Amino acid sequence: MEQYSVFDVAKWFLSKEALTPKKIQKLTYYAEAWSYALFGKPLLNDTHFEAWVHGPVSPILYNKYKEYGWNTVPKETNVAEFDEQVADLLESVWATYGDKSANELESLTHTETPWKQARQGCGEYDSSSQRIDPELMKSYYRSMYIGD
Repeated sequence: MEQYSVFDVAKWFLSKEALTPKKIQKLTYYAEAWSYALFGKPLLNDTHFEAWVHGPVSPILYNKYKEYGWNTVPKETNVAEFDEQVADLLESVWATYGDKSANELESLTHTETPWKQARQGCGEYDSSSQRIDPELMKSYYRSMYIGD
């Protein structure tokens, strides 16, 4: 399995529909989390996720789309090619999470151990740049996996 840029993965999700920056963050986070769970390694080669107030965030992805605020980022047509394993992973993430709103995805991440553990010691609205542990992502999402 190859690794990819977070921007290529974000554009893949944006090829499905226009999305808010928050929803792009959560979908790329789940793509990374499930890559760890299913393949034992990261999908993304240029970022990490931090436990921000509104859920997991890639700082570099945040900087790319922050100008949109709460508005949607336009649909994307220029999308990178992915190997079959990764394309299947992205389709599965979209099928599982794509119909949920950004706020629903935020709420979901707030119930999950990797984000909660990285936020330990933080108040509800405290800013944090604490990284979400990839090993915890791997073990947590692998424990949730039931297979096809």
